[in-house]
Amino acid sequence: MLVTSGEKTSMSLPDVVWLNTSTSLQCFAQPLLARLSHQVTLAQWNYQQDPDKGCSFDEAIFQLHQYISTLKQPVHLIGHSTAGLLGLFYTRRYPDNVKSLTLLAVGNNPAVDWQSHYYAHRPLMNRQKLLNAMVYNLFGYQDKQTLQDLITILEQDLESSLSPNSLFRQMNVLPGGVSVPLMIYGGQNDLIVELEALQGWQPWLKAEDRLLTCSEGRHFFHFFQASQVGEQILKFWNNFSQPNLTKDPSLCNVIPKI
Repeated sequence: MLVTSGEKTSMSLPDVVWLNTSTSLQCFAQPLLARLSHQVTLAQWNYQQDPDKGCSFDEAIFQLHQYISTLKQPVHLIGHSTAGLLGLFYTRRYPDNVKSLTLLAVGNNPAVDWQSHYYAHRPLMNRQKLLNAMVYNLFGYQDKQTLQDLITILEQDLESSLSPNSLFRQMNVLPGGVSVPLMIYGGQNDLIVELEALQGWQPWLKAEDRLLTCSEGRHFFHFFQASQVGEQILKFWNNFSQPNLTKDPSLCNVIPKI
């Protein structure tokens, strides 16, 4: 069942909360949310960045905590990119409220997102050419109309999303894990969060944690490979949702230690 963060009844308290920090990029989550909602009660929690205020993760954490506190039970948190960073911050601050944390396309420097790459190259390239390049890096080659549609989405994200990065500041977050079960899931051909950045989580992984990769889909692999990604996430959650269930150590695509 898929509910919004504002819908809570005794019959629809969510097991899972999907974190969203970008209205424009939320479209890429829909296939995965549809897949997951067949098996769990899932709520979408949305943070709308005020364009007249500076980006504040403290404010986002405060609002998220207000919502989760009303659920009166720990939940599985899941987020992609910057939404995953928000989930990481929240879990480190309020671990008793989180059953597990799943991070999609989040590297060992969790503040790295597509915007950090954009702003790093902006002084060297004009906006239009850089956005064209970012579409290719994020999605691969596209026809002219799709290219323009995706550029529009990225422009909207630059203007209205919660991001730790700007033209004047690049955030660095100290590496480290969390006390709750953790899944890191990334794309093998992601040019934003590369395989090395995923591998960098290894020193902080616990026995129950999982580090997986998807062979296709780039940075938005959860959109293009929603069925595969959803299956692996559900397997991970089942290990902790049903205590009598034997844990499954055979999840495919687990990254070996080098």
